[in-house]
Amino acid sequence: MIDVRRAVDRYAGGDPGAGITTGHAFSFGSFYDPDNIRFGPVLACNEERLAPGAGFDEHPHSNTEIVTWVVEGELTHRDGVTGGTGLVRPGDVQRLGAGSGARHVERNDGEVPLRFVQLWLAPLAAGGEPSYDLVRGLVDGTPYEVPAAGAVLHVRRPAAGQRVPVPDAERVYLHVVRGDLRLDGEELGPGDSARITAEKGLEVTAGSPGELLMLELPL
Repeated sequence: MIDVRRAVDRYAGGDPGAGITTGHAFSFGSFYDPDNIRFGPVLACNEERLAPGAGFDEHPHSNTEIVTWVVEGELTHRDGVTGGTGLVRPGDVQRLGAGSGARHVERNDGEVPLRFVQLWLAPLAAGGEPSYDLVRGLVDGTPYEVPAAGAVLHVRRPAAGQRVPVPDAERVYLHVVRGDLRLDGEELGPGDSARITAEKGLEVTAGSPGELLMLELPL
């Protein structure tokens, strides 16, 4: 089964007055849809846009694996796990494993708008020590494992006309970052997503240079 969700149907959140614009793919905060709480371990897929100087002050998380992919600009990140401050740039993958509890800050301290995609996943087991990981310049097609959630992230940047295989997993969550793509006859654009269950041999065809995130998920 392929369940396509459109960018225009995302729940609009954030705080536009403070320079924060968010598009939520799942129930989040004050927006609650009992039929759209999660897909496997995926609890959130948020498209975030922060104006220069905007950001999220220190706040807590627990029992969540938070994976961040920067699209444009630079994300300033500070957390209590590493005790330091760092920059996450386009092409980098950042993961914060909140474990039994962690706090962090996310800001746009740059001079240009920041855009990033953030995925929240439920871990296979609750609790544990918080953890942090940052991979600089993830190579196209190189799997990035999120073992605490039993998930694998695949980042692909196909050229126009290129075909990209979808992982043959029991569940796959696919998010289009940029480009015009086609999946099993469905046209997908930026912000669109697909929740794929028990499908084999699928391919994504790029109509223009694209970028997509695919999460290979456990049952």
